Amino acid sequence: MAGFVGILVSDPWLQNQFTQVELRSLKSKFMAMRDLRGGGGNLKVQDLAAEMSRLKLTGDGLGEQEQESFVLQLFSDLEAHVDFEAFLRVYLKMQGHGGGRNSSSAFLKAATTTLLHTISESEKASYVAHINSYLGGDELLKGHLPVDPLTDDLFEISKDGILLCKLINVAAPGTIDERAINTKEMLNPWERNENHTLCLNSAKAIGCTVVNIGTQDLVEGRPHLVLGLISQIIKIQLLADVNLKKTPQLVELVGDSMEVEELLSLPPEKILLRWMNFQLKKGGFVRTISNFSSDVKDAEAYACLLNVLAPEHSIKSSGKTVKDPLERAKLVLEHADRMGCKRYLTPKDIVDGLPNLNLAFVAHIFQKRNGLSSKMKQIPILDATLDDAQVSREERVFRLWMNSLGASTYINNVFDDLRDGWLLLEAIDKVSPGVVSWKFANKPPLRMPFKKVENCNQVVRIGKQLNFSLVNVAGNDIVQGNKKLILAFLWQLMRCNILQLLKNLKFNSCEKEITDADILDWANIRVKKSGRQSRMESFKDKTLSNGIFFLELLSVVDPRVVNWDLVTKGQNEEERKMNASYIITVARKLGCSIFLLPEDILEVNQKMMLTLTASIMYWHSKKPTDDKLLASDNETGSSTETISNSTVDDSASESSTDDYNGSR
Repeated sequence: MAGFVGILVSDPWLQNQFTQVELRSLKSKFMAMRDLRGGGGNLKVQDLAAEMSRLKLTGDGLGEQEQESFVLQLFSDLEAHVDFEAFLRVYLKMQGHGGGRNSSSAFLKAATTTLLHTISESEKASYVAHINSYLGGDELLKGHLPVDPLTDDLFEISKDGILLCKLINVAAPGTIDERAINTKEMLNPWERNENHTLCLNSAKAIGCTVVNIGTQDLVEGRPHLVLGLISQIIKIQLLADVNLKKTPQLVELVGDSMEVEELLSLPPEKILLRWMNFQLKKGGFVRTISNFSSDVKDAEAYACLLNVLAPEHSIKSSGKTVKDPLERAKLVLEHADRMGCKRYLTPKDIVDGLPNLNLAFVAHIFQKRNGLSSKMKQIPILDATLDDAQVSREERVFRLWMNSLGASTYINNVFDDLRDGWLLLEAIDKVSPGVVSWKFANKPPLRMPFKKVENCNQVVRIGKQLNFSLVNVAGNDIVQGNKKLILAFLWQLMRCNILQLLKNLKFNSCEKEITDADILDWANIRVKKSGRQSRMESFKDKTLSNGIFFLELLSVVDPRVVNWDLVTKGQNEEERKMNASYIITVARKLGCSIFLLPEDILEVNQKMMLTLTASIMYWHSKKPTDDKLLASDNETGSSTETISNSTVDDSASESSTDDYNGSR
């Protein structure tokens, strides 16, 4: 099989500033600029700034004169022709000036999107220690662990994808059916690519942002990308319990029902800060901690926190009696060790205010000892909110799907984070490019409520243009956080995405709309042609719960992907669950970006069954005829080509908020 050939740049330094996904996207835009200018396909220096501005390739906050001055700094002849490498240098300079997009999350989104790539040796050492601790006893990795943090062994070991897949399962147990991981001693390029495809799709399914990472970047072991992905996975693990559902004792932090709603909408990092300040107040600490960087650099807050949580492990010389911050930080970490907390940072890391490592340290303290009362407050709204499992499950699907599109801000909760309308407009623009009137959109932060309403009114107006059912729905309903309407809108947006993608498939030569019946027929015809007997009567066919039909379909589209020795007959609950887990992992291994859970297959959720089938159908239609899968590099950066488990009803042309409400 032919090896991967990416986009190459003659300057190694310049090549290293971009991922292959970024290079492909930029090359496409560069070619579009040249074609539009004509002149034999040549782009002149004098036209570069205007063309980059038109395609929104300039840095945020750059005026027209600044753009032109950047170009003139690099070129003296305005009539000269611009090649791709020169274009990359201008782009890099403009982006470096403009800065990255805003992000309210500490999930290291910037680590996978920033252009000037560096890695922190302290972070590498911390994450290596985490991996050695949690995966040290793994049979498959015993020949490679423990990793030496002083070397680059971590990036070498990650090149086959096994370690990354294992780490995802540590962070979110059961995400990957490890029976499907390619684990033999010497993996060929195809098998490595499959492992990394599985890794990236599974990482998205637990909440990582991987928009600008391709499989080839992981195969090459690019340090900043590997470390950024590992950082996100570890933080998801450490912050998994920082919510009211997993730790209901957090209700002690609030006073009434309104504060409970506020707490539910906060990202884990903010909840952790609130918990820390709650405990510090008990210890008489007068300052409020608002970040995990400058506010904890003197280690005084840590000394107070640990004395409150574990006074039995404190010593007299700790805390304010020690004047040197570095010495105080040493005592803090010694105190943490006596508590049994793993170290995620050194005294110098505390004094330097490294936010990622400080966050990891505090999260681990919370896991070990949160100091909250076991006696729960009786707040009526709490039980009602936490018990609404269906809403919570659907919110998870929409949140993960929207984050997979590459939103400018990480979404922690769709009911709160979408209320200003901006992220909804971004998602709409991904699904239906060009339909949003950005000149009439208001970019956050928005203090004036009417600005949010204007954004949401445009969201509703576009929804109606796309034939969404939005009877008696106004923008203010979204601003007010109406859960039913927000979920209904997102359902229809995801539905629009999947049907549009299927309509554009190469085998669909006519212009007719794709229907549920077309997807059903496609799957049944494929399985029947293979000589197998399974058939699905509808997407709510109860026989689907044993998983056999989907395993046969997956085997048809790629005969080597299903190991039938691992498939059970699905005769009892345990066997059906094993098959369901295997189906999801195999689909992700192929390249399907899906967010459903094994429970969706076991319960035969008809919407999830349809979208799983559509995802397989879409992947199969895109599969290169010569099977050079590596050349496609699993386009994880292509947001509009994501097929997720959008909740599409069997009557695809008749979606409405009433249908949505009834389907629950």
